[in-house]
Amino acid sequence: MHYQTVLFDLDGTLTDPREGITRSIQFALSKLGIDEPDLTRLEHFIGPPLLQAFMQFYDFDEPKAWEAVNFYRERFKVTGLYENRVFDGVTPLLETLGGQGRQLYIATSKPWVFAREIARHFDFAKHFKMIYGSELDGTRTNKVELIAHLMAEEGLDPANTLMIGDRKHDLIGARSNGLDAAAVGYGFGSREELSAEAPAYHFETLDELHQAFLQR
Repeated sequence: MHYQTVLFDLDGTLTDPREGITRSIQFALSKLGIDEPDLTRLEHFIGPPLLQAFMQFYDFDEPKAWEAVNFYRERFKVTGLYENRVFDGVTPLLETLGGQGRQLYIATSKPWVFAREIARHFDFAKHFKMIYGSELDGTRTNKVELIAHLMAEEGLDPANTLMIGDRKHDLIGARSNGLDAAAVGYGFGSREELSAEAPAYHFETLDELHQAFLQR
């Protein structure tokens, strides 16, 4: 793996945010009179931009979807972002990449203010040069726009940059910006979803991903 720069998605790639996100979605829906007792039915919200997800999965119009997003954030910013865990193997992987002299960034559709607090709280911010996310008004929730912004801001060479993620949005964002992408199978995207985007690499486990970087 020759890439000098590596971009990581956050949810489903570095951390398992399942509990915090699904409980916060459940809270938002309850505020709008929708009862969803089964949290597993809300896991498809992990990864895509929330506004679009509420519109897609519950047929909300945009104003109602924004209402749902704001209810979600009401709980998430206080409780949900801490209902999270770093995947086993992430810390050794980041230490390896840093020791190899690679530049690391986070590129997440989650608002950067939440992403940076998660990275600080769970003590992995130190491995990254910068954490890029969306704005609270919805700007750059689209991974194509987010990665384009990151690449321009940092002056990165697409040929020497790899995007790693667990959903199709990560792979589409990479391809649209001329980057190779590595799909990971331990997150929230199905094999069918990921394979359909024809990523340059597909690693089922964190260990496989780590081993690929050890074989320089």
